Amino acid sequence: MKPIIGITIGDPAGIGPEITAHALQSPEVYDACIPLVIGDADVMRQACSFVKVTPEIRTVSSPEEATGKAGVIEVLDLDNIEIGNLKMGTVQAPCGAAAYEYIEKAVHLANEGRIHAMATGPINKESLRAAKVEYIGHTEILGALTGTSDPLTLFQVDKMRIFFLTRHVSLRKAIDLIRKERILDYLSRCTEALNQLGVERKDIAVAGLNPHCGEHGLFGDEDDTEIRPAVEAAQAAGLDVTGPIGADSIFHMAVEGRFAAVLSLYHDQGHIAAKTYDFYRTVSVTLGMPILRTSVDHGTAFDVAGTGKADSAGMKEAILAAAQYAPSFAKRAG
Repeated sequence: MKPIIGITIGDPAGIGPEITAHALQSPEVYDACIPLVIGDADVMRQACSFVKVTPEIRTVSSPEEATGKAGVIEVLDLDNIEIGNLKMGTVQAPCGAAAYEYIEKAVHLANEGRIHAMATGPINKESLRAAKVEYIGHTEILGALTGTSDPLTLFQVDKMRIFFLTRHVSLRKAIDLIRKERILDYLSRCTEALNQLGVERKDIAVAGLNPHCGEHGLFGDEDDTEIRPAVEAAQAAGLDVTGPIGADSIFHMAVEGRFAAVLSLYHDQGHIAAKTYDFYRTVSVTLGMPILRTSVDHGTAFDVAGTGKADSAGMKEAILAAAQYAPSFAKRAG
């Protein structure tokens, strides 16, 4: 049986609905799963006009009604946007509220096992704030809705997988968080996450922090005092871990398939590597939760929203990644 993937369209004023509409023109998606859009049917009809496609838009009242028929976009319609008042490419409180409601509905369905994974379109932090949503982004929303205190973020593009030790904090604070205990905990959790996804290899390489990993204290000592001891402790615990390896080399090595995954120490270290390699096809996977979520790794692109110009490759890859991992995730979560 094909997994049902709940696809949230993100901020209705952004490119999420458009890239969803375009991604769902791919027969490959329907071969892999039953895609179910969780959003607003009128917004999806408008998005189809933006990207110049003419699928049938079919509203359903539950995931169980979805058939996964190619050429049909099935929408669980929350009917929460007044299409006549929607202004593309601008921050609007109703759009922030709607985007949150799509995520909330998808999480509820995933928790009940009625969808097997969720693939999310981009949301806008300012729109969330305007709607008085108290969370800054997807990871924080998902953590709160699933009762997960510290979800894991994994980027995947081609052969490269990147976990993140820290995410949405300042660089100064990120460095303060690079401590042996935290690294050791993350290496254990990242290994378990690879197992949960059904990834056969479990070898993880840890990126260095300082230039050339500090050159034994010449350019900083964190690599020697925090990172290397954490790696050694992980190895002693039986984990397949190596590092630290200079950040100017480790991601190229990952692209070559030298490791199953890399542990990036801070947000931009891993983001730059993945997005420079392939901005549009980088997929974000949120793990360490009772549900599986994948996402595009770009924003709402308000500057091109409504033009039909947005590249949908990332949305397609996110849906396919959700379909790929959902069976293994469900088996191990159960």
